[in-house]
Amino acid sequence: MNHKTRYTVIGAGHGGKAMAAHLALMGFPTTLYNRTADHIAAIRELGVIDLESNDGSLKGLGRLERVTSNLSEALDTADVVMVVVPSSAHAEVAKNCSNCLKDGQIVVLHPGRTCGAIEFAKVLKENGCAADITISEAETFIYASRSDGPAQARIFRIKEAVPLAALPATRTRLVLDTIHEAYPQFIDGVNVLQTGLNNMGAIFHPALSLLNMGWIESTHGDYQFYIDGVTPSVARVLEALDRERVTVASSLGIRARTGLEWLDLAYNSKGEDLFEAIHNQPGYYGIKAPPTLNHRYLFEDVPMSLVPIAALGQRYGVAVQGMDAMIRLASIVHRTDYWRRGRTLDKLGIDKLSVGELMHYVSEGIIE
Repeated sequence: MNHKTRYTVIGAGHGGKAMAAHLALMGFPTTLYNRTADHIAAIRELGVIDLESNDGSLKGLGRLERVTSNLSEALDTADVVMVVVPSSAHAEVAKNCSNCLKDGQIVVLHPGRTCGAIEFAKVLKENGCAADITISEAETFIYASRSDGPAQARIFRIKEAVPLAALPATRTRLVLDTIHEAYPQFIDGVNVLQTGLNNMGAIFHPALSLLNMGWIESTHGDYQFYIDGVTPSVARVLEALDRERVTVASSLGIRARTGLEWLDLAYNSKGEDLFEAIHNQPGYYGIKAPPTLNHRYLFEDVPMSLVPIAALGQRYGVAVQGMDAMIRLASIVHRTDYWRRGRTLDKLGIDKLSVGELMHYVSEGIIE
């Protein structure tokens, strides 16, 4: 009898619940872990998550093998560990996992944002993890989902192709092969710098929130985020930020997708410029703005996405004034210093590396 891959999902937010329920419905032995026991009390009591999808293709009770707030118990029998928490929690998860991981296990960050796998690997090493594990990250989250209740999840759609890369890239095929039965949608993302620099949320989310902050605060987000919020001038700022991101990637020898290419690839939405392409995307109509500026579009996307992209730019000689302006604005609004709190290159352990050494690290896993 074929061994069914055993999954542990870390994080019981809307994404984690959707993933755990879907894996269980597909017949994979699935454990759901959440650090706060109260948050998963209903799921633990029932033993199932009630899942449905908007198109009706998925409907049923995903029966979980285990629901726990004990991390070593959650990781004990896992083949694959799916980390579905905000990227600002990746370092904490890595620290807490460091004594529990075992040889041969695979960790997938959903998604890594920018340099998530590099941060995860460094924190594990600092905390004495000796297990030979494979760390990988997805470019974006595979589900559009929400939580309908404490033990319910709803999937709006499942993305058709999601790039994924392991650190080092030589192990990407191992990860793809292991999860293929459950997730044929994952494709080779080349390396973790490529997945991290194709992070479109870094460009769209913080700038659209900051450039419309008066509107967000006065209406509590009661306007169309991408339609009303993207005026011609706002779109020009997005284009400048996008150029900086693509140039940072280019300085590392990476061909990143432009915002226009991404809109065409993800949504088949075309236009002469970003203003046109965004307004030509029917899926953006009806999406409301965040109700407050205390939102992951700032407190997660700025330190975990914009800061590492801008830091790579500064290290390798790319002008990133637009990104720096957004990071500084967000820092003022949130009364913090995102440059200090974010994923800087010294925190990632790659601040002394040349371009060649950095690319060798993400390809082969070796820092000379």
